Amino acid sequence: MKKISFLFYTAWAAPFLLFTLTSLAQVQSGPMVGYSEMREVLLWVQTKQAAKVKFMYWEQGNTALKMSTEEMVTNKNTAFVARLIADQVQPSKKYDYEVWVDNKKINVSYPLSFQAQVLWQFRTDPPTYKFAFGSCAYVNDAPYDRPAPYGAEYEIFTSIAAKKPDFMVWGGDNTYLREPDWNTRTGILYRNTHTRSLPEMQPLLGSTHHYAIWDDHDFGPNDSDRGFSLKNMTSEAFRLFWGNPNYIFEGACTGTFEWGDAQFFLLDDRWFRAPNDRNDDRTYFGKAQIQWLIDALVFSKANFKFIVTGGQIINAASLFENYAIFAEERNYLLQRIADEKIPGVIFLTGDRHHTILHRLNRFGTYPLYDFTVSPLTSGPGKPNDKEKTTDTFVEGTSVENKRNFSTFEITGKADNRVLKVSIFDSKGVEQWQREIKASELK
Repeated sequence: MKKISFLFYTAWAAPFLLFTLTSLAQVQSGPMVGYSEMREVLLWVQTKQAAKVKFMYWEQGNTALKMSTEEMVTNKNTAFVARLIADQVQPSKKYDYEVWVDNKKINVSYPLSFQAQVLWQFRTDPPTYKFAFGSCAYVNDAPYDRPAPYGAEYEIFTSIAAKKPDFMVWGGDNTYLREPDWNTRTGILYRNTHTRSLPEMQPLLGSTHHYAIWDDHDFGPNDSDRGFSLKNMTSEAFRLFWGNPNYIFEGACTGTFEWGDAQFFLLDDRWFRAPNDRNDDRTYFGKAQIQWLIDALVFSKANFKFIVTGGQIINAASLFENYAIFAEERNYLLQRIADEKIPGVIFLTGDRHHTILHRLNRFGTYPLYDFTVSPLTSGPGKPNDKEKTTDTFVEGTSVENKRNFSTFEITGKADNRVLKVSIFDSKGVEQWQREIKASELK
């Protein structure tokens, strides 16, 4: 591990002038803000070697009253990652924080802050909030890459941070395991560490709450499925490097969280999935995951119910890894949503290396929208011509051969909530925008 740490130091030294020399010697990546609830927030950081770590935090404007997380010692077996809980927060408050490593404060040149969620129920209208969404983040690593560099325009993370989202949802392929990586725990932890250490990503990690799903490239090899032999190891790495608040099934990344009057249903399209070429088993999400999803959707009182998963759901073109190639299960899921009369459902997907909106018009009820947003830094592409002839394709929404991201902003009075979706290129220039009222999703 000393050798690996030295390689990271030399490879990233120049960009990491964001840190003081003290920080440079101790912190590998982060800090990162994980989930936010009204009474606790997850804080994350990775050190370069075994070290004592804690976070100090205080309500903004009140530096006289500082609070502390517990202190822990990072270790090699868990990639020197520290995950600690700020458990003295109060609802609706915003906090600044600092990282302490081996009894020394780590100084960085950008803000470090987080927030506890707003207590608005039975008191006020839902709060206004904004979240970022994107997928497919490839960070070049020359010794292990394909011959031509595949990742670029890392400034996209600076552009996302400039939009000041309250939180970000990562839509899968958040890191790309390479051939030397996916067959060993050493390789899996190395790849997650390398991606998380990208200098341009650090300010975004430090003051924006982060939630994630995975797709094939952070789960295993390209187009991988439940047969991947090391999926337990990639699951361990996912839970180590991300800050989701819960996991419904052992191994899978399935989970849920709420923010304001929205609820997010994080689905796993890999853990239960049959191989694409199996003819006798066309399982995609699987019965148990779908049953949980329908139960959770029915129970939810959220105005907006975002279902987040790697592959496209609404796109009717049966190609690549779209849900349409698992037609029977897809029809079953969509029918269950209709039969249960569940309002407010919107799909957020990635994978395809282009951005596009698909809308499924349904008789007697509201349309289902699927916002595909991709890629962040991976090689951009464009949809197959067949996809633009489907009934679900929305004209004017295809962003092709261009890296991009999105923001979703929810505003308005309780009885007139509005969702504004904006797509931006890597420099933060808007490509298109759409608005959907909550009243249109009933």
